[in-house]
Amino acid sequence: MNYARFLTAVSGARKPSPIRILTELQQRSPPSLISLAGGSPNPNTFPFQSASIQVKNGQTMTFDETAMKRALQYSASNGIPELLTWMKNLQKDLHNPPTIGYSHEKGQMDMCVTTGSQEGLCKIFEMLVNRGDNVLLDAPTYSGTLAALQPLGCNIINIPSDQHGMIPEALKEVLSRWDPSEVHKPGSTAPRILYTIPNGGNPTGASMTAERKRDVYELAQLYDMLIIEDDPYYFLQFEKPWAPTFLSMDVDGRIIRTDSFSKILSSGLRIGFVTGPKPLVDRIVLHIQASTMHTSTFTQLVVSQLLHSWGQEGFLQHIDRVIEFYRSQRDAMISSADKWLKDVAEWHAPSAGMFLWMKLKGIADTQQLIMEKALEKEVLLVPGGVFMINSSDPCPYVRVAFSLSTPEQIDEAFRRLSLLIKDAL
Repeated sequence: MNYARFLTAVSGARKPSPIRILTELQQRSPPSLISLAGGSPNPNTFPFQSASIQVKNGQTMTFDETAMKRALQYSASNGIPELLTWMKNLQKDLHNPPTIGYSHEKGQMDMCVTTGSQEGLCKIFEMLVNRGDNVLLDAPTYSGTLAALQPLGCNIINIPSDQHGMIPEALKEVLSRWDPSEVHKPGSTAPRILYTIPNGGNPTGASMTAERKRDVYELAQLYDMLIIEDDPYYFLQFEKPWAPTFLSMDVDGRIIRTDSFSKILSSGLRIGFVTGPKPLVDRIVLHIQASTMHTSTFTQLVVSQLLHSWGQEGFLQHIDRVIEFYRSQRDAMISSADKWLKDVAEWHAPSAGMFLWMKLKGIADTQQLIMEKALEKEVLLVPGGVFMINSSDPCPYVRVAFSLSTPEQIDEAFRRLSLLIKDAL
């Protein structure tokens, strides 16, 4: 694939930082090397000496003085080596990407660590989206995506979706405005990227079927598009086997995938990953070099030490426990919705994630109802308009999260919501 055709002028102008290259070279060198090159501060001046972290399974993670010096110092922009190696093995075992054995130029699978998957998304958009570009996504979608995309001045085109995610027939209809044979011609306005959250979508809870993914991938091949597979809820799929990913069917090297540990290890540690063709991952690292420089070395080492102590089997056992919790929460919310709201709202039970997307019957727009009257009833939800491309359009939906509240709180909240809706009708 010709990856250069996808890059923005800003991304194309990015050059490797000489200082960053020297720093990473020094970290790979033997202790006998005497370096006068780096501008790294002397860790002996830092006030932190050691750390000990108790894990819920009883084990203790310790950082002695030597480890602490490394944890508090600069590190490679693409991530610390031991965490990247662990994650690459996980991606290979979970997804078996066809691009593993490709050459670099052909789009060999590579990875980098990002400060949460949100940073990865922002860097991807900065790399790929020019002002005036047509960008495809299935709204309603994550408000953070819209916040990152809209200031770039692109034209966001909505692809209709349902409880099974993006509808391939609708995508095909939108793309029919362009001739596939002309997408490479200078001045073509054909979309070059498509964005989707394939599992437990935020806010809808929708999950795309394997068949739909294959159909969408074939259309991406026909029109030579990249697919941004934003999958923070991959590890919160309630039923096994888990759905095959776009990455698992990527024979061309046209998938850029973002993963996150926020929902399964810690949202505050800010650890995410980008997986994709090496020419594009390398380019993302250049964007990181010019901004955050790298994700916190300390948080990377904390996560890496935990994952290495668990092994892949232990990690997946932890995931099973997390899934069981969220499945139980989902079931409690559906039960309470059936009890209080079946006459005043509509919904589909999500098969992944932590959200329920509800349409309130007889309510044209939920904005005022939620932002004003719901607070009076002491119940808070998110009005659906914030997830739409044009947030000012009337929207009858609300997003309800089942991650933090107890089943008893959920039940009481839905009782209050039921009264609120009935009062508004």
